[in-house]
Amino acid sequence: MSYSGADHAFMAEALRIAEGGRYISTPNPSVGCVLVRDGRIIGRGHSQAAGGAHAEVMAMRDALAQGEALAGATAYVTLEPCAHFGRTPPCAKGLIDAGIARVLAAQQDPNPLVAGRGLAMLREAGIQTELGLLQAEARESLKGFLSRIERGRPWLRLKIAASLDGKTALANGESQWITGPAARADVQKLRARSCAMLTGSGTVLKDDPQLTVRELDGQAWTGRQPLRVVLDSRGQLRPDARLLQAPGQTLLLVSQIDSAQRAALEQAGAELLALPDAHGRIDLAATLQLLGQRGMNEVTVEAGGRLNGAWLQSGLVDEIVLYQAPVLLGSAAADLADFSLARLADKFSPRVADLRQVGADLRYTLRFD
Repeated sequence: MSYSGADHAFMAEALRIAEGGRYISTPNPSVGCVLVRDGRIIGRGHSQAAGGAHAEVMAMRDALAQGEALAGATAYVTLEPCAHFGRTPPCAKGLIDAGIARVLAAQQDPNPLVAGRGLAMLREAGIQTELGLLQAEARESLKGFLSRIERGRPWLRLKIAASLDGKTALANGESQWITGPAARADVQKLRARSCAMLTGSGTVLKDDPQLTVRELDGQAWTGRQPLRVVLDSRGQLRPDARLLQAPGQTLLLVSQIDSAQRAALEQAGAELLALPDAHGRIDLAATLQLLGQRGMNEVTVEAGGRLNGAWLQSGLVDEIVLYQAPVLLGSAAADLADFSLARLADKFSPRVADLRQVGADLRYTLRFD
């Protein structure tokens, strides 16, 4: 399929618009849509919160609000329009009813309820359809949703703040703050886009974090809070932990726990589930499968070296976001990941997908392709 320069530009704009729904649309994907007529954008829209309007509907509303006619327009959408009745009517039917003449979708929707049916419905109505323009970029934008639908588990990200010598805390546990304020503000964006924040009980006992989104771009955050997931194989979490007092929900995964401790934690608002592996630890693969079943698209781990190392050795990590500060903490400080290798050939070798400066720190985005 050959696309014009204008086609590329309009789909790129749809991908940009999709970012507007990044923090609100989960468990639905954040989709962008641009409507064009006579070489001019007449409407833009992105996914709203689950149960709200989809990107195509928002773009049509935007065009109508500006007094634009929809008939004969071209729609550029980052994900195939839906073809089923869910919480909202099918977007494909909305495009048909509006008289849209051409639809370009960057990525086919792998959801079994759609899976090509949206484009087929459009074609049956006489609408020209095309698939695949800027597909790689769309898959990047939709990576969490695609991971959940295609692999049955969320996209797993390790977020790590470390020194130049790969340390995350002093031997006495002091870690606030290794990175600067700009990096910490950037982490808030990672939390906001995440469906769940995952940590271990050791980190909770030592640092007593909230794992919440507090502000974005300097403004207090009042939107959705990610699910907090704590891996606590021995049921050590205290009922007065700050994350149990914070807004949002907390899921505690254990391998064993006595009834009194369970009752106290449930009274404090935690949901408890037993998910042991054969060695009495939390089953990491089963954890991701569970979170996928609960509609989690992206999960971000903020934990200590032991749990970071366990996730790396599990082979389940998709991405590391490493904030590296220009400081040195010394050999006695805590390592960013605890694991040992017998052979250099077994080293972990993620690809550097992105590297940029954030304030005084460097932010590496590392991918396990």
